[in-house]
Amino acid sequence: MPIPRPDLQGDRVIAHVDMDCFYVQVEQRKQPKLRGSPTAVVQYNDWKGGALIAVSYEARKFGVKRSMRGAEAEMVCPNIQLVQVPVARGKADLNAYRSAGSEVVSILSTKGRCERASIDEVYLDLTDAAESMLSETPPEALEDIDEEALKSHVLGLSGDEDREKNAQRWFIRSDAIHQDKLLACGAIIVAHLRGEVLKETEFTCSAGIAHNKMLAKLASGMHKPAQQTIVPSSAVKDLLASLPVKKMKQLGGKLGSSLQNDLGVNTVGDLLKYSEEKLQERYGFNTGTWLWNIARGISGDEVKGRVLTKSHGCGKTFPGPRALKTTAAVESWLNQLCEELSERIQLDMDQNKRVAHTLTLHARAFKTSDVEPHKKFPSKSCPLRYGINKIQEDAKKLFEAGLREFLGSHINAWRVTSLSISAGKILDTPRTSSISRFFQGKSLSSAISDASNDDIQDDAPSSSIGCKENIVPESDEDEVFAHGKSVKEDDAPSKDRKIDVLCTQSRKQKDKGNGSILRFFSGIKTSAKLASNAPSSRSESHKVQDQRDHQEECVVDDHSRLGTISNQQRDDSWKFNAEDIDPSVIDELPPEIQREVRGWICSSKRAKTTKQGSSIFHYFSTDDNA
Repeated sequence: MPIPRPDLQGDRVIAHVDMDCFYVQVEQRKQPKLRGSPTAVVQYNDWKGGALIAVSYEARKFGVKRSMRGAEAEMVCPNIQLVQVPVARGKADLNAYRSAGSEVVSILSTKGRCERASIDEVYLDLTDAAESMLSETPPEALEDIDEEALKSHVLGLSGDEDREKNAQRWFIRSDAIHQDKLLACGAIIVAHLRGEVLKETEFTCSAGIAHNKMLAKLASGMHKPAQQTIVPSSAVKDLLASLPVKKMKQLGGKLGSSLQNDLGVNTVGDLLKYSEEKLQERYGFNTGTWLWNIARGISGDEVKGRVLTKSHGCGKTFPGPRALKTTAAVESWLNQLCEELSERIQLDMDQNKRVAHTLTLHARAFKTSDVEPHKKFPSKSCPLRYGINKIQEDAKKLFEAGLREFLGSHINAWRVTSLSISAGKILDTPRTSSISRFFQGKSLSSAISDASNDDIQDDAPSSSIGCKENIVPESDEDEVFAHGKSVKEDDAPSKDRKIDVLCTQSRKQKDKGNGSILRFFSGIKTSAKLASNAPSSRSESHKVQDQRDHQEECVVDDHSRLGTISNQQRDDSWKFNAEDIDPSVIDELPPEIQREVRGWICSSKRAKTTKQGSSIFHYFSTDDNA
């Protein structure tokens, strides 16, 4: 549902930059011989040569359209060059295009707040840069204005024959209102950026410059390729008066159809005939106000400072006879999609220090009978666990849960025509120097009692990297953890379960102190032990216990030195054995923590002096030479 946002006044300068036939340009950069020739990028499949996903302007002159198949394009334009999208895991691999888009974003983001809207389009808030330019070197004071800026299409100016001369006069008007002067500065900045993109990447792009995102988006596609369009406030009414209502963002579907059929609104300008109250009465308060605003070119949407994607997703369609009929076929494709998703989120973590927290599965399916023919396959979400095997396991459970809900109580054959999975809620990784931040101030027993596990959800919940989540309980024991019930101290959960609990607890910690994991062991109190299987381990631990009863209270300093610990704190201790640590669990921890934990393990293996069943405290000596 559209949400009306308050107008942020007209002094903003917003640009929408849209790449020209971007996929084609990426392929032309790889194969320069394709430049100037009718070219199309095709996502290949066996049916009629595959689907066109990008068509060069040279091919468009012959009537080639994106809606065509490869075979149809060759009939319309025999000389067309069809370039196939790279294929990986049986589906299109768009990584080359994503990387090329990132090159462009890195250039555009140098002049203002940048929001990457897709692989090939970006919003820029150039208000501060335009204000600065206007105060230092206003356009009327410039001896030479960028030639590319003078080629701008300024809406509302008459005389196409002298367009550049009229544009030049518009740029240097000394009596122009402040808003138009800001747009002029913004247009000069955008022209410069487009030149930099061409120089650095060999890609051309088009742009719209206006006072809000909505108008900038409309303007960027008006004059292509390699051109830019300016929308002064005085030209907004005429622009929207003849704009088909279906061309407006969020009006291409049911809402736009309702406006046409129920109110006779065919252009955005037709909405001016209706009062805000009338629109609210018909479409609700929010939507009614939003419609009233857009009819007047009002939009308060801000440019979000985001140069990285909000989510990672990959999918595959299975049209016609290729529809998936069995769970085995679905699982096979889910495995491949999960491999790709795992690679992308891992790369995002390594390069951008971001972690995805939510895994979501979408599917389109139908039943072979007429029972509930319009029922949609429900989307399902759960906390995301890093690691290919874990993502695959969770995706399969999400599909199974969705299928059960889709079929209901009816035993019926089904077909899946589309599958996709995505990783969302991507957040910056917390900056931490030690694992102690995850545990400080909590006893292990309280951590266990606080532990909970999220079931599969329709809405995307929050999660944390490296924490094991039992999405669907597989036993009575798992059921306890899945619903957040506390575990008795004498239940002695497994080592992996303890690590799971500690990871869950880490999400609640907000401590900002520095230090080492040793701080954790100075305050931990638990009766759940990780004891060795050796027969002598029990008696050995009693001996150690007797010795501790006579030791003094200790303090752990910032240099990770462990002294003696108070009798009460050392009633029971968490046992540590290097051989018992599961390497896959360590791999899920943040990099800083991984290094520290591996450091303990290496030290313990080198020492080889600790008896089986001894405590982790024996690994840290008060002796400076230890």
